[in-house]
Amino acid sequence: MGITGALGGELARRAAPKITGRGVRLILERAIDGIGPLPGAAESADAALMRAGGVRDAAVDALIDQHVRLAAAQGFATNIGGLLTMAVTMPANIAAVAVIQCHLAAGVVHLLGYNLQRPAVRDAILMCLLDDDARKSLGKDVGRRLTPTDLLSSREDPALKEAIATAVTGQLIAAAGGKRMATFVARRIPLLGGAIGGFGDAMATRRIGRDTAALPRNIVDAAQPAISEGLR
Repeated sequence: MGITGALGGELARRAAPKITGRGVRLILERAIDGIGPLPGAAESADAALMRAGGVRDAAVDALIDQHVRLAAAQGFATNIGGLLTMAVTMPANIAAVAVIQCHLAAGVVHLLGYNLQRPAVRDAILMCLLDDDARKSLGKDVGRRLTPTDLLSSREDPALKEAIATAVTGQLIAAAGGKRMATFVARRIPLLGGAIGGFGDAMATRRIGRDTAALPRNIVDAAQPAISEGLR
């Protein structure tokens, strides 16, 4: 990692001391239910489905594209200052990208027919944010292999809920801090850092959208009638 990478990781931890598992859960709730000008995830998904003429796959693609653009814009804005502004922009970047990614995953899950009010479904949504390495690490921590699909039909598990939130928190902080040396160096140069930051957040958001869209459909779930009624 080198001195630069080590410094980046340390600054990331210090710059985002209040980003906790509990905070990530709160972000998830706000992203699903809506906050400020951001509508609830189900409302956004239903609107996308209406615009797509009821074609579910097209609505999912539209949601992904929309959120990728949002992630790119906020990633550029919060990384443009480079290393010197990291202490100020780091918490903002983590919170913003978490809201965008949770909102996207929840919207896609809603279009797949799942009830967003079920606690286990919300846990699955949060787990969609984890990449393969983070999921494997989480599986080792809890003693069993875990996937979002496993959670969609399971009962709420408070201990697992906390473990997932902690894993997502760690991944968000690591990504925002730029632990990989090459990414760290580029993102800490003003302007170039903004471009790299925006690109990284956009690609991560696209991966989350695609992974979530690959989950099995559950069209008979309680969430589905609301979608159908909206098309009439």
